[in-house]
Amino acid sequence: MHAATPFSEKLDLVLKALSTSRGRLAADLGVDKSLVGRWASGAVTPSAHNLENLTRLVAQRRPGFTMLDWDRDLSSLAEVFGVKANVAAAPDLKANGEAAGGGLPLPGLDLVRMMTERRAGTYEGFWRSTRPSIAMPGEIFHDYGMIRRGPDGLLQFKMGGSGLLFDGWLMPNEGQVFAILFDTVGQTPVFLIFNGVSLHKALQLDGLILAAALNAARTPSAYPVILERIGDLTGDRAADDAHCEELLQLDTKATEETAPEAVRKHLIRDIGPAAVASGAGELFLLSTWANSLSKGLSSGGHLQG
Repeated sequence: MHAATPFSEKLDLVLKALSTSRGRLAADLGVDKSLVGRWASGAVTPSAHNLENLTRLVAQRRPGFTMLDWDRDLSSLAEVFGVKANVAAAPDLKANGEAAGGGLPLPGLDLVRMMTERRAGTYEGFWRSTRPSIAMPGEIFHDYGMIRRGPDGLLQFKMGGSGLLFDGWLMPNEGQVFAILFDTVGQTPVFLIFNGVSLHKALQLDGLILAAALNAARTPSAYPVILERIGDLTGDRAADDAHCEELLQLDTKATEETAPEAVRKHLIRDIGPAAVASGAGELFLLSTWANSLSKGLSSGGHLQG
């Protein structure tokens, strides 16, 4: 399988094949030139509306071009336009599927890359998590950080606070959003699953964390988490990095204002046989669609849900 190509590389190929500049493309689409610049740099990907308009515009110059052509790898896309593409060779795999140069083989990564190309803009931004503390029962804490598409085409996910930093990837797939983060000090992995959103821009996500608790025994633990958008990326990577560093310095202890009673009840729940028998809770810790707090915003800002 080929490694999926970032949309920015595909857009660059199409612009060159059609002898069109970013400025000309922006004018023809009726969007700001800076937006096309962010598409070309990989900072964001086009919304569904803009991608449809872009596809329609390309089809005027290359009859038969459709939305499905954006899912092609770079070489195949180049063939559509009768040009050649400079494609980096895919990594060699050992007999067991492990990359010869090291790294973790993920069988579903091609699908993740494809979904990221389409939905990266939904989740890119600055975020604040709200979660209960396992080491300090009853206490609620925040983490702050950023989700941004990286040069490898994946969504990089950085969160932290109080001297802790977790760095990894966010992977949209099949309606949910999966994340793998690593403690940058101990390299301990943390796994997260969020309920995704179908609208253009995610405002809030809820899900579960599976991690080793930060107590002496490093107890394996599972607990709810809420992720709230607190800002949008500017497209200036240096400025966004600087703002992320500022967020990482914020106080992480939640207050009644940042974690009201409704949020606390969502994060600290009754579960188990006694909770089921009394009608106060469920048997297992779940993050169901029926009770999900995940919500998004449409591209025009008129629809929320």
